[in-house]
Formats: sequence, structure tokens, C-alpha cells
Amino acid sequence: MLYFAALDTDLPHTIPIQPEPAPVSMGPPAPRFSRALTVFAALILAGGILMLANVIASTPAVERVEEKDRALALIVTRTMDLEYAIAQTPAWEHVFYKATTGWADELVQSVAWYEELADVSNEPLTLVYLSVLEGEAGRLERVKDEISGWDQLPDPFPVYARLLQAAYLDQAPIEEDRAVALRDELMEEVPAGWFADRLAVSLATQAGDQAWLSEAQENLAVRSHALLWRARVLLAFDLGLIVLGILLAALLLPRRRRDAAALAVGGAMVPPPWPGSVGAVVLIRGGALWIALMIAVLSFGDESLRIVAVPLTYLPLLLLARRYLLEPAGMGLHEGLGLVPGPSGWGRCWRLVGIVASAGLLGEWLITLIAEPAGFSSHWTEGFDEAMIWGDAPKMATSLVETIVFAPVFEEVVFRGLFFATLRRRFGFIASALISSAVFAVAHGYGVLGFASVLWSGVLWAWVYERSGSVLPGILAHMLNNTAVCLSILLFLRWHG
Repeated sequence: MLYFAALDTDLPHTIPIQPEPAPVSMGPPAPRFSRALTVFAALILAGGILMLANVIASTPAVERVEEKDRALALIVTRTMDLEYAIAQTPAWEHVFYKATTGWADELVQSVAWYEELADVSNEPLTLVYLSVLEGEAGRLERVKDEISGWDQLPDPFPVYARLLQAAYLDQAPIEEDRAVALRDELMEEVPAGWFADRLAVSLATQAGDQAWLSEAQENLAVRSHALLWRARVLLAFDLGLIVLGILLAALLLPRRRRDAAALAVGGAMVPPPWPGSVGAVVLIRGGALWIALMIAVLSFGDESLRIVAVPLTYLPLLLLARRYLLEPAGMGLHEGLGLVPGPSGWGRCWRLVGIVASAGLLGEWLITLIAEPAGFSSHWTEGFDEAMIWGDAPKMATSLVETIVFAPVFEEVVFRGLFFATLRRRFGFIASALISSAVFAVAHGYGVLGFASVLWSGVLWAWVYERSGSVLPGILAHMLNNTAVCLSILLFLRWHG
């Protein structure tokens, strides 16, 4: 409080004078949005979500893959080859592999997938492969029922019936002349691979043909050995990343107790500077434009647009966010999302990437170990990218760029930098992370196991964004995760030998 002496010296006291209040900074006025336009955008967004949900619910999973018979044959062949190799490993390695990938019975699962495919397929080989799997699983009555009447159908069904009958149903030894004929038919009608080799093993055993048996087992061993070493390399990489992440967490996280900036990478604020209501309007309008552009891209049907589809569809939302969320606060996208690391930011960024990637792998292993014994498993169509697996070089490169570069960048900016951050204006971290990550997981269209895995990753990337003040660690961890997935696809499904 300020005082001054009265000019009239006859006054016996001083007069208190209150200081003028400091002007209150109100910030930039909130933008005025057209309510009608926002409601229209909300209807478009809701309609797009419902349409997507309807497509997912009404379309059988196998119909989402164009060359479904070829695709499932490839997946089951490689899976069973790898299972054959693992069965030959030392007991400790066998147990360790199963403990880190789940306890699902691959043979039973393959039978279920082929039963599903047989309901919608017209390919004779699909029925043959289903019968081989059932024969290997000891379901001989199923094999008998399946091939009943095949001898009355046009070729090659009678040939398939003879092969399956001799391999799994006949009890008498196969005579030498008949064995030679069956071997020729097998080589002519069934493509080389696990199915042909399993038939050969059964037929050679029935015929007592040791040379044929050894040849089939050698074929299995050669393919399986190559896949086993690829599996070992990937598993070693995962274990190394987990150990690195644990060490980094032990070194870095305790520092945060002493230094609040120990995890700081950028200067993004969480909760963000924009009002939650304004953020919601931007997300609704941007989401509606995303839906409209995605429908347009899919309708155009030009494969060459795939490489620009992700940036193109997310661009309107980013422009709206810059105009209405960041510019009023005097920031651009790079400042508002922490895209430019501060001092020592890059070093902290890479350490956080290691921690988050390690936690992601541990979480996925735990989810798999809990879910698969309860009967939950990923469907083979989830994440099956035909362009990456058997497309030509340009198509494969396009798919890799989209998956490894564009998807992590734009998804992290939108789902963590904008959506999660806007929720943080109203909710705490846990609620905001779970809501934004659940929407992120639903958008992938996976089953229960895939949803849980994506949800876990989303929560981790939300945590690292809030703690670091930057979307960069989440982007890089997302890139690392997608790179590992793509590498697995290339190693096990695209590349031979």
C-alpha cells in the first residue's frame, strides 16, 4: 500500500492511496466458428466412423485380402516350417521361444483359418491344404468326409483324393509301383512347400521308401533352418532393445526426481495453450475432411496415390490446427509440438525412445501371454500388406515409406500432439491417454489382441509426449516399432531362402 503526506499540514494523518490494478492479459479472442458448419462436420465424421464400423463388422476378415488363398498358403507354410525348426531346437530354446511368442497351437490355428477360407474359396488346393492340416492334426474322420466324392469330380480332384487317401487313411503299406505313381502325381499337382513335403513324408513312410522320406525331410530342414536363424536374429534384437531400455530407465528416470527437466526434449505444453472447446471443433472439422479425402482417394483407385494418401488426408487438420490452435498462442507447429529439440534435447530424445520401445515390447509379450491362453489371437489378415509381400519394387517401397515414415509422423502429431493434448485440457493423464489411444487402436481395425497391443503403444507414446514436451520421441519409437514389423514381414513372408 502506498502513502503520501497530505498537502494540508493541518491534517493529523496520512491518506492511503490504492495502486491501479495491473491490466489483465486476456489473450487472443477465441475464434468464432459457425455452429451449423461444425454440426455438419460432426455428422460427416460420425457417418464415416459408422460406415467404417459397418464395413469391418459385415466383411469377413478373409475378404479384406485380394489374393486370400495365396496369402494364407504363404503364411501357414512359413509358420509350420518355423514350427518344425523350433521343434528340433534344444528344450530351453523351445521353451524360451514359446514364452516370448505365446502358447497358441499353430497347427490348430491353421486348421481354423483354412476352415474359414474354405467357406468362401473356390480353389481346389485350399481344400487339399485343409485336409493335409487335418490329417497332420489326427482328424482323420474330417479328412475322410472332406474327400468323399472327389473321385467323381473333374481333375485334379481324383488325384487329390488318391494322395490324401494314401497318406492319411489307408492302413496297408503302399506298393512300390503305386508309390512311384503317387510321387509323380504329388510333384505335378501340389506346389513345392510344407504341404507337399508333409504329404511326401506320410506317403514315403507308408511306402517304406527311405530315399523319398529323406528327401522330404531334407526339404523341410533346409527351409526351416533359414527361418529359424531369422527368428533368432529378430529375437536377439528384441532382447537387446529390452535390456537397453531397462538400463536407460535405471539411469535416466531417477534424475527426474532431482531435475524436473531431465526428460525435456522440446517446449510443447501439456495441457496445451488452446481452449479445449476450440481444439474439439478443430478435431471434428479436420476429422470430417480426413473422412472426405480418404473416401475420394479410395474411390479414385489409383495405386500411385498411395504414397501421398496419408499426408494428403491429414493436411487439412494440420492446417486448421496451425491456424486456430497454435498461431493464436504465437506458435507454429514446430514450437507447439516440440518438433525442434532444446539444448541436450536430442540425447534425451534417443534415451526416451529406447525406454519406450523396450516397454512396448515387454507389454506386447505380456499381452500375448495373457490373451492367447484365453483364446484370443491375431487373425492372419491383420496387417497383411500384399504390396509389401509380393508387389514389385516400387510398390514395396511405397508401402515401406507409408508404414515407416508417414504413418508414425502424422499419427503422432494428430493422436498425441492434438487429440491427446486437447483431452488434457479437461481430463487427467490416464483418462486422456486411454481415450485417445482407444480411438487410435479402433482406427486400425484389429481384433482384441491387436487392439490391446496398439492401445498399449498409444498410452506409452502419450506418456513420453507429456513428459518430454515433444512428439519426436513418440514419432521415433513409432517408426522403430513399424520398422521391426516390416522387417519381420520381409524376412518371413517376402524373402525366400
